[in-house]
Amino acid sequence: MVSRTRQFTGAVWDIDSDVVDLGDEVTVTRDYVLHTGAVAIMALNDRNELYLVKQYRHPVRMECWEPPAGLMDMPGEEALGTAQRELWEEADLTARQWDVLVDSYTSPGGSTESIRIFLARDVAEVPASERHQREAEEAQMTGAWIPVAEVVDAVLTGRVHSPPLVMGALALDVALRNDFSTLRPVDAPWDRPPTRDL
Repeated sequence: MVSRTRQFTGAVWDIDSDVVDLGDEVTVTRDYVLHTGAVAIMALNDRNELYLVKQYRHPVRMECWEPPAGLMDMPGEEALGTAQRELWEEADLTARQWDVLVDSYTSPGGSTESIRIFLARDVAEVPASERHQREAEEAQMTGAWIPVAEVVDAVLTGRVHSPPLVMGALALDVALRNDFSTLRPVDAPWDRPPTRDL
């Protein structure tokens, strides 16, 4: 890298512009989103149903079915802690068993965002008196338990588009077909690119 310029500082992410030396006297300029990283949770019950939320996503101008998910924007919070918090906040659920399902760069040509998708099992509802009070667009989220087979079909027929849901549903389908042998421990290495400073 030859140089870096901060082009934009936002509430959720920043945009940097880097001049990169590719060798052979070739340099290029690359603009990209500097992201905090994120987690998503495929919460699976004993009926092989996933808990999904429907949330309005303004850039695409539609409500999207997604797994509970969130940014790693709390200083010092590890990925598992973020996942546990987001499952509580967005789904009113807790889970006793956690595994890593899949890791991904969501858009490596334009963003440093890396997402770790967890599988949460042995789930329980949070008592009404202990539930998180959702605000802003999260206040209008709805949720539902949907059979894994229906979710996979919705992915493959193009009826859902959220990257964490697409990746998570397909990885879960493979895990189920292989008696969960594809799962990794929650502290498995995670090859994350640089993240936004908190």
